[in-house]
Amino acid sequence: MYHSGNVAQQAAGPATGLLDPKAESRDAETEAVFYQRCTWCGTAMYHRVLCPVCRGSELRTERSEGTGTVRHATVVHRNTPAARNVSLIEMAEGFVLRGRVMGPLIGIHSGDRVRLSTAKDPVRGEPVFQLVDEPYRAWT
Repeated sequence: MYHSGNVAQQAAGPATGLLDPKAESRDAETEAVFYQRCTWCGTAMYHRVLCPVCRGSELRTERSEGTGTVRHATVVHRNTPAARNVSLIEMAEGFVLRGRVMGPLIGIHSGDRVRLSTAKDPVRGEPVFQLVDEPYRAWT
């Protein structure tokens, strides 16, 4: 006898701490990034099943305020007709995620402050950020 996956999800319930797709659809008008926080050690992480610090599986889903700092930015030329930005963003809550920062590719540097613009890029499915401070323009 086989059981469908829905029965297992109903039995597990929201206490498993996995991302709830229904929660994202409720906030369709206000886009946000959701992350997990370990209930044992308090570590914040992005899309994990186990805590990377204590290996705990009790993770609760929280909503990020959407501000962060660029930790690493690079320009990628492959698999795309034009160059694009790929950055590692350290969010204010303490977790790191990969996303794209809008703006001139040469003007995005480590340490720049960013805020969430779109939770999901329609093409790549990753978050899109915009610079909070206008980049310094020495040549104009």
